[in-house]
Amino acid sequence: METYLLEWANLLLRWAHVVTAVAWIGASFYFVFLDSSLTPPQDEELKRQGVSGELWAVHGGGFYHPVKFAVRPPELPKHLHWFYWESYSTWLTGFALFTISYLWNASSYLIDPARMDWSPTAAVCAALGFLVVFWLAYDAICRLWGQRPGGDRVVGALVALLVFGAAWLACHWFAGRAAFLLLGAMLATSMSANVFFWIIPGQRKIIESIRAGEPVDPIHGQRGKQRSVHNTYFTLPVLFTMLSTHYSFTYNHTYNWLVLIGMMAAGASIRQFFVLRHGYKLGRNPHPWPYVAAGLALIAILIVAMAPPRAADSTVAGSSSASGLAADAGAGAAAASGASTPPGPGPAMAKEGLAIGYAQIQPVIAQRCYGCHGPAMQMKNIRLDSAALLAQNAQAVYQQTVVLRAMPINNATRITEDERLLVKKWFEGGALMQ
Repeated sequence: METYLLEWANLLLRWAHVVTAVAWIGASFYFVFLDSSLTPPQDEELKRQGVSGELWAVHGGGFYHPVKFAVRPPELPKHLHWFYWESYSTWLTGFALFTISYLWNASSYLIDPARMDWSPTAAVCAALGFLVVFWLAYDAICRLWGQRPGGDRVVGALVALLVFGAAWLACHWFAGRAAFLLLGAMLATSMSANVFFWIIPGQRKIIESIRAGEPVDPIHGQRGKQRSVHNTYFTLPVLFTMLSTHYSFTYNHTYNWLVLIGMMAAGASIRQFFVLRHGYKLGRNPHPWPYVAAGLALIAILIVAMAPPRAADSTVAGSSSASGLAADAGAGAAAASGASTPPGPGPAMAKEGLAIGYAQIQPVIAQRCYGCHGPAMQMKNIRLDSAALLAQNAQAVYQQTVVLRAMPINNATRITEDERLLVKKWFEGGALMQ
């Protein structure tokens, strides 16, 4: 029952998290576009009111004319909309989801004994430490260099180094999937902290000054804008880390920390293209194509570098080796995309002597899989503790254990390469149940 309720909590929190994240990111992207697309006002009355930029837009059958006041409007309206609950709700639902998915089951999802064999309590404290320490270091960098002349470049370089160092450390301390997600949670925490500690308080001080009839200190707007710009560059890297949990070939790679760094850098570079593209259309800056080209080039390099060896090469090297298994996994993944067709279960494979029966495969499944898919617990409502149930899930067992190598999770039950090969031969030999 506990597993069932946790699955429902996971589903509902994930749903709420995606909805609130869409609202937050959508608003963030819109205001970055708006700031980059504003032009000086043409109407003299708008100029007298202190308007610094305007935009005409059409959407949904109507025309919109947003304007921006450089420091303060002539008077505050009765109803002023604030953009902060989108951020807070996204963080709260995301942290709750991270808690029930990873921190609650730290021994299964957070810890990989092959990387760091520590207690669940220590792993949880370290994971939470990533969120806190990164924010403190990032905030200190912004405080020290953010308002200096040319400080934006220094801040960008130092924050990039800080993120890359955190990626290396996380991938050496935690299970691959948890490490990727932790980096996303780390950046998202700082994004929401920017809103909570800087953007909203700065806006409140501006409004207090206006209501008190006092001069408005522009530093509050400058700091808020700086942190908002940082948030927009964090967005695509964060989205990649969230999506990567569905693609084990990224976080299970030997050099997963380089994969993570490369994809985050590519995301930030591509986001820079979209930020500058609006200014290019108004003649403010050159065409930003080098940024998107750099991002796509990084992705292309990773695709080539991570490609598994061809099946023919692995046959020469010996199918029982780790490289041979990696090649078989690559061939299976290629088959799933329609690129090629690896040997599937059938009588032809059995005639070649590759058929493995249930009696031979059952001890491996019992030792490595029953903990999560047996009588006591059925993660994802999957049981494998009988011949009939194993036959029903044969394709999934092969896919997750051999092709994707995603199971057992973080290899918590220490399945060996020979045992993965046994699963492979069993499935390709027809998944025999006698």
